[in-house]
Amino acid sequence: MNTVPRWRRIAGHVVLIALSFVFVMPFAWLVTTSLQPDTERSQLVPALIPGPKSFGDAAEQATGKHLVYQPTLVQYEKGLTRVPVLMFFRNTLLVCVLTVLGTILSSSLVAYGFSILKWRGRDVVFFVMLATMMLPGQVTMVPVFTIWRKLGAVDTYVPLVLPAFLGNSFFIFLFRQFFLTVPRELIEAARMDGASEFRIWARIVMPLSVPAIATVGLFSFLGAWNDFLQPLIYLADQTKYTLSLGLAMFRTQYGSEYGQMMAVATLMVVPIIILFFFAQKTFIQGIKTSGLKG
Repeated sequence: MNTVPRWRRIAGHVVLIALSFVFVMPFAWLVTTSLQPDTERSQLVPALIPGPKSFGDAAEQATGKHLVYQPTLVQYEKGLTRVPVLMFFRNTLLVCVLTVLGTILSSSLVAYGFSILKWRGRDVVFFVMLATMMLPGQVTMVPVFTIWRKLGAVDTYVPLVLPAFLGNSFFIFLFRQFFLTVPRELIEAARMDGASEFRIWARIVMPLSVPAIATVGLFSFLGAWNDFLQPLIYLADQTKYTLSLGLAMFRTQYGSEYGQMMAVATLMVVPIIILFFFAQKTFIQGIKTSGLKG
């Protein structure tokens, strides 16, 4: 039985709704700015909802015409022609898909060894791996770039994609915590039936770990989609630019075109929001169940 007073529940909902407006307002400003006509561009910070004076000439305004806010896609049309956004989108999607695939495969395999298999020194190696998460990426940036340059991989997608196939400490930890919740009876029964460890991983553990896969996939996709520093370091050819680099290039060349810049930024943000809404339930379940065992 719920013992929380009703007024406290109402107050909690009011606070959450108020906080939700704080987080929604920047996105609402982004979208409305991208839908406003060129007449709103004279303002450094366009209005969230443009006023009636923005539409029509003086004669039309005097007669009361065009007093209703009418969204327009003209900023999207102009923004898509200024820079090859669709090409940047294709490049980014390619990097993201390969990154997600490599992260799930490599991190889950390593996590299987840390959670299901028993071998001497397993916990020590696991804690050493976790210690690598405390090392900032800026510390290894220069030597890693030197290695990729000597391998001839600069200005290719290899430095952006290949590390995902070598495992990620954080995602290995998430997978390991989830694998610890898999019933050992299923694994032992599969071993008695003669199944190999790889078969157990592929046919038993992974199908039971859909929430963890969704969580890792979403995190890795977000990281690759929003990554700006790595493409900036390794990509020089503009035909290979990702969306983050393309948006930075657009801002440099057409920084005064707020509507077009917000339109391109909206095209970069909307796919992430759609992906999160589709994977929200599984994602939250994976976060909740990844820490049940230690």
